[in-house]
Amino acid sequence: MPLVTPLSPDYDQETKELAEFFNETLGFCPNSVLTMQRRPAISKAFINLNKAVMANEGRVTSALKRMIAWVSSNATGCRYCQAHAIRAAERYGAHQEQLDHIWDYRTHPAFNEAERAALDFSLAASQVPNAVDTSIEQRLRQHWDEGEIVEMLGVISLFGYLNRWNDSMGTSIEEGAVESGNQYLGKHGWNKGKHI
Repeated sequence: MPLVTPLSPDYDQETKELAEFFNETLGFCPNSVLTMQRRPAISKAFINLNKAVMANEGRVTSALKRMIAWVSSNATGCRYCQAHAIRAAERYGAHQEQLDHIWDYRTHPAFNEAERAALDFSLAASQVPNAVDTSIEQRLRQHWDEGEIVEMLGVISLFGYLNRWNDSMGTSIEEGAVESGNQYLGKHGWNKGKHI
């Protein structure tokens, strides 16, 4: 049972309109947003930040941003966000082989060196203490410009917030996210955990 019960999607009209963004991303409004709307200023600010972070202004694709989110969420252990990120990666066109082998991104041929650098950055930046070092920096700069690095860290930071929110809340996971989690992550031990 979640720490705080999500409210109806109709609770706050402005949040409801902004949350239409998630219908494309996930196919539903996440329960995390429905919980945040107990303080509508938080839900609205969060959705607007999410939209800004996920906008594509460089070569960091929507699919790669969601895989960055998955690596970050995996590093912190948030099963709710892991399932959401892999679902969104699928919906935004990640290659099937990448979805099936996200756990093995460092060695699997479905990932190129630029993607590996981005995903290693996500892993290092999501650790406490932070593990971003000169090696990560050098690898990033080989493949990505500064604006693209800002986009990546925006995703990592956004999911840092979400990982803490959803794991602390024990946010109830939606059926669509459970399906994606089971399909792509279940073979590696993923389950709903406390997100029932």
